[in-house]
Amino acid sequence: MNRRGVFLAAGMGCVVGAVLILILAMVLLVGVGVGIPQMSDRLAQRNPISEAIVVREITPQPRVLAPQPGSPTPLPEGARETAPSSLTALYHQLNPGVVYVRVVAVRLGQRGQGSGSGFILDNEGHIVTNNHVVAGATQVTVAFYDGIEAEAEVVGTDADSDLAVIRVDGISEGAHPLPLGDSDQVEPGEWVVAIGSPFGLGSSMTAGIVSAVGRMIPSGATSFSIPQAIQTDAAVNPGNSGGPLLNLRGEVIGVNAQIAAGSGGANAGVGFAIPSNIVRRVAPALIANGSYEWPWLGVQGGSVNLTIMEANDLGTQQGAYVDRVVPDGPSDAVGLQGSSGTVDVSGIPVPVGGDVIIEADGKPIADFSDLLVEVSMRAPGDEMELTIIRNGQRRHVTVTLAGRPPDVAR
Repeated sequence: MNRRGVFLAAGMGCVVGAVLILILAMVLLVGVGVGIPQMSDRLAQRNPISEAIVVREITPQPRVLAPQPGSPTPLPEGARETAPSSLTALYHQLNPGVVYVRVVAVRLGQRGQGSGSGFILDNEGHIVTNNHVVAGATQVTVAFYDGIEAEAEVVGTDADSDLAVIRVDGISEGAHPLPLGDSDQVEPGEWVVAIGSPFGLGSSMTAGIVSAVGRMIPSGATSFSIPQAIQTDAAVNPGNSGGPLLNLRGEVIGVNAQIAAGSGGANAGVGFAIPSNIVRRVAPALIANGSYEWPWLGVQGGSVNLTIMEANDLGTQQGAYVDRVVPDGPSDAVGLQGSSGTVDVSGIPVPVGGDVIIEADGKPIADFSDLLVEVSMRAPGDEMELTIIRNGQRRHVTVTLAGRPPDVAR
């Protein structure tokens, strides 16, 4: 996947230069919750600079259920799904783990109703959904697959990853948790299904394939973005927000969150799901603490494309270009340098003079997304050695990651 035209920020997002608009093809991304526009519909940032989410691994293993009667036969170890064999059996296996979420909320000073989807995480009644589904909620009601309803409480939310955990006192008879899969193993072309409540129509399943992986999508509520998102052509529409995207093994590989849409807001064949490995890291912290703390590098920049390479006389398109260092942030403390100015390329200002990060703890950094993923594997307070190119010379700096500040501007 070519990601080099996208400028991103590791700690904070803002507009940098018109060159970024030239090299980024814009799409409209909307959240897929149902409700009044102020409550549920979220325009993705059209700003080509955004901070990618950074994550820390939390290691509780997903609960794996024993196969139920009628469930698909497990594939041999290492085999890839090639085509759906029995979507009916898969539906009956998975649908009891999915819920319809209704909320009454106050957002932007307005009181209204909204809805979305979710899936059961454990037998203690914890349910995963999107933050944008329950943001500002004063009342949350969950409807199980059999129509039984229960009041739910919001246990924890994380706007940066657009994830939330809610809880009911007990799950309906026959309802069960869905196991988390490994989203890092997902590949384009794999068959997937989405189950949720599009337009409020509960227990709806759609099928398609993974059309791409490693996408970067905006969180919507903050300046930070979500990395490693899964793109799918399985139909996802308003109301699917928070529901699971599943492989043919019955594992949750993502949480449906956004679609690329035209002016009508309906599905155009491009949906995005928050990867399950982010859920694996964030959800336990939301249950234990009500929030999740992200590490922060404190730079803005993007991938080295052809224009950046030529303007900076780099000789390679490998690396993460640092356009700006956030004042008083972790990178500022060790002297990382951002752009010193711009040069005109075909009438477009191109930043020059910034450091280029080519390794993190000895691991090659091909582009800015690689840097963000490497930061994601650490925690606030961890040290990370960066190899950079400055003025044609290789240098090494060690950065101590900080916690993400709560007042980072959009």
